[in-house]
Amino acid sequence: MDGGLLLRKHLVLMAFFLLVISGCSNSNAAPAIEKPANLDYLNDYDSNPQVTDDRSLLEVGQSVSDEKGEATLKAINQVNKTYEEGPIKLTVKDMKIIHLRPDYSLIDYFHVLTQEEEFDFVKVFLEIENTSTEKMNFAPIALIETSTGEKLDWEKDIYLEELNGEIEGNEIKKGNLGFILTSTEDLEWIEITTSDVFNKDEEKIIDSQKIKINF
Repeated sequence: MDGGLLLRKHLVLMAFFLLVISGCSNSNAAPAIEKPANLDYLNDYDSNPQVTDDRSLLEVGQSVSDEKGEATLKAINQVNKTYEEGPIKLTVKDMKIIHLRPDYSLIDYFHVLTQEEEFDFVKVFLEIENTSTEKMNFAPIALIETSTGEKLDWEKDIYLEELNGEIEGNEIKKGNLGFILTSTEDLEWIEITTSDVFNKDEEKIIDSQKIKINF
């Protein structure tokens, strides 16, 4: 066989093997992180006037800045589970641990709860539906407890989006509740205790419920 032809065949085979190896190498590359598909619940949410909008924070380590400060995501659980308490359907959409550096203009707002100029907090996005035609009274988070031993009640909420209290018949409320945490190191879970459900006559009709969310 002609030596030149043999050399050309050899070079073609080498090029083919290099392409195969390259393809294998690319197939073993780290897969892209999939973002949660169902984020429609965030579409018609009005950004909170005091707390940096965290809707774009979906991967740990991401940060976002706006006129209210800078927020960095430390942990996330896209819970998306619904819990029923009689006529009340409570859906926990997501829970995040966020490090917040508020803008200087908002430091006084947070000083009621902390003297720190930046801090960690847990944020829960909730949807509450009253499936009855009667007015009910309900608080989605009456108490929150962490695996590190912190306990905070509904009065420590930093979002103030009026999710607690009266909910009219067939009404749906949604938004955030957030609580400043002293420590988030080695945090394994957070447990929410809802309030009891009361009817329009302020009579208890359903007991409170505990919801534990892991990180």
